Order: sequence, then C-alpha cells, then structure tokens
Amino acid sequence: MSEAPRVTDEAWAALDALGEQVDANLVANDVRLTMGGEPTFVSTDDYESPEWTVAAFGPEKRVRADELTRRLRERFAPQGLLHYGLGKWYPGETAPRWAFSLYWRRDGKPMWRDAKLIARESDKRAPTADDAKRFTEAVAKNLGVAAARVQAAYEDPVHWMLEEGKLPVNVDALDPKLFDPAARARMVRAFARGLGVPAGYALPLRRHDDAWMSEAWQTRREKLFLLPGDLPVGSRLPLAALPRVEPADYPLVTQDDPMAERAALPDPAAATPPPAEDGIVRTALAVEPCDNRLNVFMPYLGTLEDYLAVLLAVEATAAQVKQPVHIEGYPPPDDPRLDVIKVTPDPGVLEVNLHPARSWRELVAIWQGVYEDAQLTRLGTQKFMRDGRGRATGGGSHIVVGGATPVESPFLRRPDLLKSIILYWQRHPSLSYLFSGLFIGPTSQSPRIDEARHEMLYELEIALAQIPNAGEGAPRPWLLDRLLRNLLVDVTGNTHRAEICIDKLYSPDAPTGRLGLVEFRAFEMAPDALMSLAQQLLVRALIAWFGRQPQEGAACVGAPRCTTALCCRISCGRIS
Repeated sequence: MSEAPRVTDEAWAALDALGEQVDANLVANDVRLTMGGEPTFVSTDDYESPEWTVAAFGPEKRVRADELTRRLRERFAPQGLLHYGLGKWYPGETAPRWAFSLYWRRDGKPMWRDAKLIARESDKRAPTADDAKRFTEAVAKNLGVAAARVQAAYEDPVHWMLEEGKLPVNVDALDPKLFDPAARARMVRAFARGLGVPAGYALPLRRHDDAWMSEAWQTRREKLFLLPGDLPVGSRLPLAALPRVEPADYPLVTQDDPMAERAALPDPAAATPPPAEDGIVRTALAVEPCDNRLNVFMPYLGTLEDYLAVLLAVEATAAQVKQPVHIEGYPPPDDPRLDVIKVTPDPGVLEVNLHPARSWRELVAIWQGVYEDAQLTRLGTQKFMRDGRGRATGGGSHIVVGGATPVESPFLRRPDLLKSIILYWQRHPSLSYLFSGLFIGPTSQSPRIDEARHEMLYELEIALAQIPNAGEGAPRPWLLDRLLRNLLVDVTGNTHRAEICIDKLYSPDAPTGRLGLVEFRAFEMAPDALMSLAQQLLVRALIAWFGRQPQEGAACVGAPRCTTALCCRISCGRIS
C-alpha cells in the first residue's frame, strides 16, 4: 500500500533548522532546558488480544518489552544495566506491574559489561536452589562477607497447610481449581517446589562507613519463613520476626537529597574489600530461582556508589559461575549522574519513558532511534477501530521537560516560566485538544484547569500573582509546588492526571518527586518520529519565547468574571 509521507523532506529540513535556532535562543537566555518523553507502542501482529487492547499484563507483552529494552541498550548504553523491577500497583490488580529499566552512567563508564550475563525472558536453564546458594555465597565473598551469613528462606508451611485444608476433599493442591488465577498459580508454585526446599537465599547487607555490615538473623521459629505472596523473595522477608531494635538504634537507610551536589563517580574497578563488620542490619540481597532464571534482588542502598559496588560484585560472580541473572529488587537511587530508560506495561500498550535530551540534535537522535527499535521489535504506533479507521495507540506520548539536574531545572530557577506556560495554555485552548486523543474533558487523562471546579480560575489568579518575576529574589524551589499543587489537578484532586503535571517538580512526599520536571500530558502518540518531534519543537519554541518574554496578566482575559469553561473561551475570543 502506497502512503504519502506525513512530513516531507522539505518540511523536515525547515523544522530541523528551526530546532537549531530555538536551541540557540534557549542558550542565549540561559534556560538550560532538557526534554524527554513517554511514547507508547502496540503490537503490529496482534490487534485483538486483551494485552494490546485493554489489559496491562499479557504473555507476549513482557517478551516484547525485554527485546525492546535490549535493543535500546545496544543503541544508547552498550554497557548499561538492565533492571527487571516492580512498577506501579493499581487498585484491582493482584500484583504490582513489572518495569524493565536501562541505567547507564553519564560519564560513559560501564555499569554492566557483559550482555551475555543478563538472562533473557525466554531462557530455559531452570536453575535450582543449590545454584542460588552457591551464587549468594560467592557474592558474599566478593563483598568481604562470611559465607555463614547467607541464610535460606522458605515458604511458610503453616500458611500453606491452612490453605490446603480449605480445599475440597477431592481436589489436589497441585490442581486446586481455585477461581482466582493468581491464588491458583501461587499455590501450585509453592507445592510444586516443595515446602522443604528453600525458595531463595538472603544475605543481610548494609553499608557502614568504608566496609559492609552483615548479621546472622535469628527468629523464634529458627528459620526464615517468608510472608505469603507473589512478590520476589527479597520483598517478603520476615523483618517483623527479627529481634526488636530500639528506634534510636534502628539502621535506617536514607537516600541523598536530589538537590545536593554530587562528586564524580569512582571508576568501576574490582578491589579486595575489607572484612565485613557485625551489626544490626535490616536490608538484604536475595537470590531466587524463578521462571527458569536466577533472580538477584538488590537491597535498598542510600548512595549510588554503594549500589555500584554491590552490582560489580554480582556481575563478577555471574562471570565466575557462568550464570546469567536477572537484576531485580531496588533500582539505583535517583541520581543526576545516571540516565535511565524505562519500559512498562499500561492498559493495551507498552510505555517507554525516555531519558532527557540536552539539545535539539540529541532529541532528534533519541526519538528516531526509539521509533526504529520499536519497529524492529514488531511494535507500532497505530490501532484500528471496528469500522476500520486508524487511531493512535491510546496510551499517549507525554512530553517531559526539566533540567540536567533538579538544581538546573528552568522551572525551579525561574518560576515565571511555568506561570507563562499556564497562562498561555489557558488562553489558547486549542493547544489542549489539537494533539490529544479520542478522550478529552474532566474525566480524561489530561483535563484542563478550567475543566475541574468552576472557581479554579479565580484561585489560579491568586496563586499566579504570588510567583515572582524573573530575577526577583533568591530562588525558592518549593514555591511552585506550594502554590499550584492543589490547582493543577483533575476533578478528584489527583496531581498526576492534570494536563500540566507538576507531580515531579518539587513534591514534599519523597526525593523521587523533587526532580524539577513538568509533564505535558495532552499529547497522543504520533504516527512517526518526525511528527512527534514537530510537536516537541512547538513546546521548546514556546518555552524559549517565554524565557525572553514572560506572559503576564490574568488567566482569563476579556471578561470580568467567567462562570464556565465555554464562557471563558467565547468571551476571550480564543476558540481558534
């Protein structure tokens, strides 16, 4: 089938030249803008299965995600870390969603050298509990910890005896015929392995000054019996059964403030570690044979340097025993010295969270590369309705803007930029709908400010009046969050689902919310990379303009007081 190009060569040449011009403008006004995105893709071979229409999970989606992540690793980070962790957990879902992440150091030095030591989703090696024990003991040795600190972890036989006792007398535990498929799979897995066989092995581990610290965990039942569930062994350790620790002595592990300055990362060189110390530890590395793979659960570590040290020991062990592994558990701490791409499941789509680009040229290379790798993975950007009409993926393609570090975020350095964006979007409603999908309005994924409560515009004017102009006073990074957190929301008060989302700008909840990022959510997935880049160039150009000429005035111009969103648009003459 012949199809005319959506963006001609002549049009793209003009857009590309404009992108370079906008970059020069951003540099001249010291805006320091970075731009990422969240494109979504669907299978080009299957348009009807639930996993590619309405469901977040599916048998093929995880395999495609693994293949896509590996292709992205070859393109962007040949020595990056593939992390197979857990994502968001939504109400009504039996378990958290998985999240495949690609991490790499910005200084170009390796995080994980050998791709052959990263187990594939399709592997059929079937490692055993003995393999997990040998691997954990070898990791302990590489970290200077005694092998005696490695402890077996078992499924709780008391729990499963009670669950088995609930079954009908003529039903076997290996075929329980339960209505809940997750509960059925959980029981079959526990009894098929055998309750006397370790589910995995744990190595209590935390950093103390320049050495590692470990502990021989003791429980009243003498063995480590895991909490029931589907999560990895490292997420189900019986920490509440360990000896009580006074609050003042509890070994808390905290991450560094994302706004703090960082020194350069050390070179990834193997060295003989000092002997580990004995002490109170409540975090652990765990190794578990599961789904024909050996999974290594990374412990919670406060600094990136400590995480890299454990990762180096894990890869050295994998090379020694010639055993590919999956790295799961806690991801590396959020750190501006790392870049990351995440591939996660959403209802009907695969979502790719891209790393930020620092220039127009880098942005073009990233998006063209992602679209190309998705196509090679048999992933596309189009679905079809029942009447045959084509439509986008339905998952959106949000645009994320910020700075190279939270401190350099243009919105935290110059709060008037976000004020200008809000004013301009409110005065030009077409920007909210021109690039959106089929679903718009108050209950959509990206409602406008005036699609929530009617009085929101009046409160917005009060909040915007408190934002200082460029160059007025010292930057106060918390100011925008305090002023706008309860205004840039949907009808339920959810900050994440607003059209202009500041959920990760400077949230007080956790360090992961203080990243200096603003997300534009009213963008549907573009059919090709050039059209998506054209949309992103529009946002870049507007921010460059606002950096030179901030927007002023009220959110609603032309009418004394509007009562509805439609009234606002008609009175202001902004329908176009």
